[in-house]
Amino acid sequence: MTHRHKVDRAHALIRGLYAITVDAPDTAKLIAAVDEALTGGVRLVQYRNKSASKALAREQALALRGITASAGAALIVNDDVDLALAVAADGVHLGRNDGIDGMQNDLVAIRQRAVRKKSAQLLIGLSCYNEMARARMALAAGADYIAFGSFFPSSTKPSAIRADVSLIRDAKREFSLPVVAIGGITLENAPQLLAAGADSVAVVSSLFNADNIRSQAHLFSSLFPENV
Repeated sequence: MTHRHKVDRAHALIRGLYAITVDAPDTAKLIAAVDEALTGGVRLVQYRNKSASKALAREQALALRGITASAGAALIVNDDVDLALAVAADGVHLGRNDGIDGMQNDLVAIRQRAVRKKSAQLLIGLSCYNEMARARMALAAGADYIAFGSFFPSSTKPSAIRADVSLIRDAKREFSLPVVAIGGITLENAPQLLAAGADSVAVVSSLFNADNIRSQAHLFSSLFPENV
């Protein structure tokens, strides 16, 4: 795959509402909630469950792979490259503590593993928090998209590093890869992130804790011009 094709594929998949799952021990409830989000317009789902055993994580990721594929949506797996490859996910998202301090070497190793698993198109997203320097390293290392945040107080990660909205504008001027905003995002504050140029907003609580997940997904998705 050429660099241009990689960039195009990343922009095609990493856009709009980025739904990140809540920790859920009940797979049926998790799938029902994500199915509602997909019905509401979500086309990008990240599986994240910090408390799941390996067996439960595989069960849930496989189930999510099934419903996202049926809906024409992309599936990203948080933290776990092996799991992402095992369920043929579209990508993996890694943070500071996920073995990427030697970023260049680690991303090359992930690409090599993906090729061996016949998943050469696996997207790699990296959390850059509030650090442009880390984003530059991610780009140089071959990341497919970058995420900044937390932009607002987050109930999911209350102690998360805070980022300024200007970071998105700076990143969009400097980088060609998709930029994701995360952290405490709601229907009320998402527009300022989109105005700054964010390609996608990642949401957990504001989506999955809503009384009507399908309606909430539709309202978030409607914020993006391509969905109107």
